[in-house]
Amino acid sequence: MDDTNSKLPPFHKRLSLGEDCTADDVRQVKQFLEEQGTFRFPTLATGLFSAAAGDGGDFDLTGYRNVWVRDNIHIAHAHWQWGETGLAVAAMKSLMAYFSKYSERFTGIIQGNVDPSDPMNRPHIRFDGDRLVELDEKWSHAQNDAIGAFLWLAGKLNTECRWNSAERGLLETVADYLIAIKYWADEDSGHWEEVRKVAASSIGVATAALETWEPLSTRQRSFEGRAALDEILPCECIQADPSKHRDYDAALVFLIYPYRVVSGEMADRIVANVTSHLSGDHGIRRYPGDSYWCADYKQKLSAEVRTSDFSDNLADRDRLLEPGMEAQWCLFDPIVSIHYGLRYERTGQREDRHRQIDHLNRSLDQLSSSDSRFGPYRCPESYFCERGQYVPNDICPLLWTQANLKLALVRLIKDLE
Repeated sequence: MDDTNSKLPPFHKRLSLGEDCTADDVRQVKQFLEEQGTFRFPTLATGLFSAAAGDGGDFDLTGYRNVWVRDNIHIAHAHWQWGETGLAVAAMKSLMAYFSKYSERFTGIIQGNVDPSDPMNRPHIRFDGDRLVELDEKWSHAQNDAIGAFLWLAGKLNTECRWNSAERGLLETVADYLIAIKYWADEDSGHWEEVRKVAASSIGVATAALETWEPLSTRQRSFEGRAALDEILPCECIQADPSKHRDYDAALVFLIYPYRVVSGEMADRIVANVTSHLSGDHGIRRYPGDSYWCADYKQKLSAEVRTSDFSDNLADRDRLLEPGMEAQWCLFDPIVSIHYGLRYERTGQREDRHRQIDHLNRSLDQLSSSDSRFGPYRCPESYFCERGQYVPNDICPLLWTQANLKLALVRLIKDLE
């Protein structure tokens, strides 16, 4: 980094890492961002994390003050990885308490007393994190990846906190629930909370969860998941219905990290597909044809409906999309960077190290600039095209993005050391 001038040069130049950077170089970038507040993770009194840390204006209408199970798992896992285990365990304890309060969501479906085809009957994956209570509004709660993620991190943290008998009983119930809905063939709304389909990104998380939580007793439970992944990957979904067929989806990179249920050649194929077909100048698209925060989104939709549940009427939103004008997200480049770090461990090839650094630099480029309405060095959810210029959307900073960026920095420091 260049600290020779007290007046900051353009942020992307200041934070760009060279191909031959050292661990100290990366550590300086991380420390600088810490000082700028980039990695501030405000917690609720319950120890959970709101999805984003915005304040006032349109942000209050986004619903991102609520808690998502999926986001909290990724954020809690990241804290555990960089050594703040207490925060990770506190978040998990509150998720345990929340799911225990509504355990009938699991048992009703396991026992066949409740129809799982209605997503409101499923365990609610978006809720009031202050009071640990469900929200009344309709939402696409059929999200097997979120439920699997909860079980997965509980298994990972078991050695840290040794769940008590009641907590272990809940986790066994969650595992039984995934089996009861036949997660390997169940249509769910997945990471992006949209059209329900049999999605590899959800199947993979559930599979990782069952393999992590007491592998000897759950190995048979995960067999069907592995078989489904072998059939579907490297695609996201392969059903005959065009709305349920998708060759490329960036959610698949999470199967490489943090879930590590996919590796080797298949991981390489997934990353090649994502970088070849979904990468843009400002980030990585979730999937081709994604209309969420498409061009001029704020002019086309009111603040009240921008982040509504579109799972039943996605076609209405898709009509707003101009070809090639999908939002470009900031979640993924840090994970791709970590993929190349893992690959370098196996290959020792300098090209893999360079790609690790390149995707980390792309992540640093995605931080908000000094003239942003959010202030400098903030992690947006995505960039969208507004009146011909790509700018951060209203969800900035997104805590999940912050977690991924810090993880990628920590990973590179460790690798270089």
